[in-house]
Amino acid sequence: MKDYQITVHNQEETFSMAQTFSKFLREGDTIALEGDLGAGKTTFTKGLAIGLGINKNISSPTFTIIKEYKGIFPLYHMDVYRLKDSTEDLGFDEYFHGDGITVIEWAHIIQDQLPEQFLTIEIKFVDLTTRQFLFKPVGIRYEQLCEEFFHEYFSN
Repeated sequence: MKDYQITVHNQEETFSMAQTFSKFLREGDTIALEGDLGAGKTTFTKGLAIGLGINKNISSPTFTIIKEYKGIFPLYHMDVYRLKDSTEDLGFDEYFHGDGITVIEWAHIIQDQLPEQFLTIEIKFVDLTTRQFLFKPVGIRYEQLCEEFFHEYFSN
């Protein structure tokens, strides 16, 4: 599968990019976010939430593991950083195959529980404000999603 890349220079560009990206999502989609602390995983999720019509304050569910928000689609925001055991069954499968969009921060921790198809987005520091987003689709659904999104994103 092909990888896709976007470089943003500030939080506003991250929000805007995530909002545009949200237009291409549909129920049951799973987004695995990876990146160092402070890279922008929650910032990306905030932009995604705005694009999904969610006006609540989005914060990382570090201590609760899962937060649910209502919008055009439900948004299931997970942060699995604090899980001690990657095989701990918290009902992830119900979210992955549910009626919403699932976003998982630190998804590599539960790699063995992820659905067959999903999209990994790696966020890397370039400098203090600049981030590189690397989209890595796993499966035909996410390859098509990336093709459509990147076509629109770079044609504007």
